[in-house]
This record gives sequence, C-alpha cells and structure tokens, in this order.
Amino acid sequence: MDIDIDISPKFSALKLFDGRVVQASRVEKGELTNHPVGIYFQGMAKDPFTGFAAIPYDVAEEEDYFKIDFINNLSLNAFESKDEMNRLLDIEPDWSIMDDPDNVNKLFHLSGHFELVAQIEPKSILEVADVIAFIRPGKYKLLDKYLKNKKLGRKELYTVREKSHMKKSHALAYALLVVLQLHLIKMGRL
Repeated sequence: MDIDIDISPKFSALKLFDGRVVQASRVEKGELTNHPVGIYFQGMAKDPFTGFAAIPYDVAEEEDYFKIDFINNLSLNAFESKDEMNRLLDIEPDWSIMDDPDNVNKLFHLSGHFELVAQIEPKSILEVADVIAFIRPGKYKLLDKYLKNKKLGRKELYTVREKSHMKKSHALAYALLVVLQLHLIKMGRL
C-alpha cells in the first residue's frame, strides 16, 4: 500500500520523525538507492551500508508494508496559513479564470491541458477532479461518453483498472488545491 501526502517543502518528515522512520528504498541500476519521498513508519530492517530500507518498496508492498510518500508541493508555500486556505475553500471561486490558457498553465496538474479544461468547462470541485482524472492514461477515450452524461461517464472515469488511474479521493484532493490556486490568481498572488 502507498499513501501520498502533499506537504510544504518547508516540512521534512525525516527530521520530524527522526529515528522512528525508515527511508524507503528502490533498486536502480542494480543498486539500492533511496526513494525520494517514501517513508516507512513500520519496523523495517535498514540496509547497513545505505541506511535505507533493506527491502525495496516494490517488494515491500508485496510483503504488506505500506509506504507513505511525503510529496513536496510548492503550491502550498503561496498561502499564509492553514486558516487562509480553509477560509478560501469556503468561497466559490471565479470559474471563468480557467477560460484563459495562461491561467490554466499555472494550475496544479492542469498545466498543459487547456484543451481538456475548455471541453469540460468545470464549474465545481467535482468537475475539476474529473478533468484531473481524465489526464491519466487510458481515460481520454471516455470523454465523449462523459460529455453526453457526466454522471454515467464519471462512474467509469473513476473505475481504477491500472495503477496509473486516478482514484476519486485523490482527484478531489488535487481539485481543492486547484480551487485555492484560482483564488490566488484572482488576488494576483499566482
């Protein structure tokens, strides 16, 4: 199992949990190297030479270890506080901001996908999540069905058949960040 948590680059999980976690590892070119963001909170043996997890993450997953990825998200640095983020999420964003390709290119996960945004014309957090889910491999083929009936298309859109497909919970979390960024654009801060 793998859990992803977006964090501010100011935060270091390894420092915060020093001595109580193990840096995940992977095999690269036949050598054990660190996983750039993965950490195990479970007891796991460390490789005596590298100090990283003795079991590479792909094998560890098969052995029921779960890795938590603390992903540095630079977008989070644009906010003054968690309170500001909560306050902004209570305000309906100006959805028309996404009518401008330059603005879309500033948005988390949507950059480079203006054409898709223009087709879907999102006007809700769920519809932004849908755009994010469509970006995944193999999902574009569902676009016509979705545009005809969003409810039916959405059901199939969030059916996860491959690891690269987006879960609805992940897409919604990313969509919330996009909404926050829309507010920042409106305020001239992004």
